[in-house]
Amino acid sequence: MPPSPPTRQTAAQTQDAGQRVAPGAIEPGLHLIATPIGAARDITLRALDILAGAEVLAAEDTRSLRRLMDIHGIALGGRKLLAYHDHNGEKMRPRLMAALGEGRSVAYAAEAGTPMVADPGYRLAREAIAAGHAVRSAPGASSVLAALTVSGLPSDRFCFLGFAPPQKAARARFLQEAAAIPATVIVFESPKRISEMLADLVQYCGAEREFALCRELTKRHEEIIRGKLGEVADAIAVREMRGEMVLVIGRAQAVAADSEVLTAALREALQSHSLREAVAQVAAAHGAPRRQVYQLALAVSERS
Repeated sequence: MPPSPPTRQTAAQTQDAGQRVAPGAIEPGLHLIATPIGAARDITLRALDILAGAEVLAAEDTRSLRRLMDIHGIALGGRKLLAYHDHNGEKMRPRLMAALGEGRSVAYAAEAGTPMVADPGYRLAREAIAAGHAVRSAPGASSVLAALTVSGLPSDRFCFLGFAPPQKAARARFLQEAAAIPATVIVFESPKRISEMLADLVQYCGAEREFALCRELTKRHEEIIRGKLGEVADAIAVREMRGEMVLVIGRAQAVAADSEVLTAALREALQSHSLREAVAQVAAAHGAPRRQVYQLALAVSERS
């Protein structure tokens, strides 16, 4: 008698049963897997079950996922491990969509963290949803939430903005908008631009804004630097910084705006910035209403 085909089930059902599944046992659809951002053990049992049981495996970095599977004793078992990243997305997505169309289970693992946060999983998920396929999430590690957790800054309302644009003008607009957001703001930055980024943040958010720089989270050289923006900027100015960084910026404090203080700040800002830029910078740095700052800026400009 030929062997019976594996029973299709959800990864959650498999985990509840306390069993490691065989290839082909995961329900059809796209399964988005959060991988560790550092420590290999920061992966869920459910994610391991999906990696063991999905018929098709795709990863932003195949070498990284293969190492992770080896660490946890999960064999490919004849399955292919497909690369899906920013550079081959247009070519690879049709292949993954075809597998979904055949009723197969497809697992996608982003590199270090939760899929669709600064990686190409977003487009794949959108196409799968549009085609009517099931899309499931195996949540887990996230550098955004890890940084927010250890920053010591308010977590009841936060906004993740990804990487700031490298172009000077676009970066200025980005930081002006970020400084005015009434919530804790989280951004990514590379070691090459961290000093420049902190100088810009001091300019647009003010040196007194609460701040945390989270470097190499969950890894051997993890470091959290907390303090005022100006203090942290000064502290790292003489250091060579390495590793992935998540920046957590405290929200602007609502304070009574002193017209004389705002006027003095505007005079200084208008010497090197346009009126619009000066208004955004001063309003963010002093936690003042933009309308009030704008009216003062007009008065300063007329007297100049």
